[in-house]
Amino acid sequence: MAHPWTFILVVINMVKAFRVSDLQTLLASMGRSKSGLKQDLVLRALKMVQSDCSPELLKSVRQLYETRFPKTSGWLAARRPEAVPVNYSSISPTARGLTQSQGADYLNGGIPKQAVAPIAEVKLVSLPFYQTLETLLPPTELIAQNNEKLQDSQCIFELTQGQVDQIRNSIEHRPGIKSVQVVLRIVYTDSIGVQEDQYPPNIAVRVNQSFCHVPGYYPSNKPGVEPRRPCRPINITPWLHLSTTTNRVTITWGNFGKRYSVAIYLVRVFTSAELFNQLKHCSVESAERCRERIQDKLRFDPESEIATTGLRVSLICPLVKMRLGVPCRVLTCAHLQCFDAVFFLQMNEKKPTWTCPVCDKPAPFELLTIDGLLSEILKETDMDVEEIEYLTDGSWRPIRDERDKDKERERSNTPVYPLVDICASEVNGHSPAHSSTSQSAKSGSGSASAPGAGSGGGVVVDLTLDTSSDEENGGAGGDSTDTDDSQGAPSPKRGRYDYDKDLVTAY
Repeated sequence: MAHPWTFILVVINMVKAFRVSDLQTLLASMGRSKSGLKQDLVLRALKMVQSDCSPELLKSVRQLYETRFPKTSGWLAARRPEAVPVNYSSISPTARGLTQSQGADYLNGGIPKQAVAPIAEVKLVSLPFYQTLETLLPPTELIAQNNEKLQDSQCIFELTQGQVDQIRNSIEHRPGIKSVQVVLRIVYTDSIGVQEDQYPPNIAVRVNQSFCHVPGYYPSNKPGVEPRRPCRPINITPWLHLSTTTNRVTITWGNFGKRYSVAIYLVRVFTSAELFNQLKHCSVESAERCRERIQDKLRFDPESEIATTGLRVSLICPLVKMRLGVPCRVLTCAHLQCFDAVFFLQMNEKKPTWTCPVCDKPAPFELLTIDGLLSEILKETDMDVEEIEYLTDGSWRPIRDERDKDKERERSNTPVYPLVDICASEVNGHSPAHSSTSQSAKSGSGSASAPGAGSGGGVVVDLTLDTSSDEENGGAGGDSTDTDDSQGAPSPKRGRYDYDKDLVTAY
């Protein structure tokens, strides 16, 4: 038979696990002073439990404790304070008078409770690359145990044999990375709206006493902007016991005023190629619907002072500056400009932003659609066409024709100048640039000028016919080089070289 005061020990342990705000709420509800340090509040609450263990007090303690530690949390019992020795002699007769049945009724929830507003569940945003198969640990708040900046929180969970087989039999996207994984997600503790993944400062995750990899920071190219950590689910599968034994996860996080919740899921991970196949089979807008959209945009508005007769759309993807392969856009966007679906999914697989590259508005995967009309246009146009124009009747025309006309118009307005080939030889075999020089060299011998004439443009020029050559020859025959009687003169004097150093061929 259990001791009649067993439930009092449980209440004492609950009180010792309270935070300052919980202790102040408890003391205020019982009409006691709520000022002082935490140790003073704890002692005051414990004395109140030992001296006056009334049903109202027990009800308040239980409500505060269930608010702080939900039954579905799955947290380790080790996080809650263990039983502490109690001086039973100090317990008041009123508390001793509680029967064993009363204690059992309290532990089994027999004490009537007031209508307490249920704790709103934290909802996590759905991720396109992750399909949730089962929930291993529902969203549970990380609670600081003391005033230290770094806190350690632990949770445990077990895998069933079916879940273990599902992980082992799944395919591998790459070596060591399974398509079925156990992931850890951390979000802000906020019941309003849907929460995205957010890592607390100084985060570290240990799975069965082994540290697992947490995504690092993205380097920032902008000056003065701090690097940003990509918040995405953490794959803890490689460090788990793939059996029915208990797995223990310890999360180290920075306690800087914000509240965080953690959840563990069994998920199936998709690749960008698999998501593209889903998009291609489930979300394609027909060409007729696209034409109707274009006509709606170009329909005449009598209240508008400007009439739009056409809309130009580029065939170049704004993401990679290449021709579109699979034109895609967001249903909620007002523009008709598309981006490439394959590159968009690949970029979000590496760095998930899900933002339209045209207007920077949210572009969730559920709202993506493939433009059927632009897909047909890409097949019908040549590769050099980079832009088209939609007309009011839903038809289109390429913009390449106008560009070609502009280029031809520029060519027609450009004056044409004759080209002079300075290397072309004239009738006499000499270059036009050296005609005067060759005429001055006619005093040379016929044998010396013959090779120049037969060389197809080579000109023989005597560069030593000046006063210096006359001095070398002793001044004799200096005037014979300028007369027509010099054709029978001997060839120029050779030096110590085997070739005529006085003859240079100019091209």
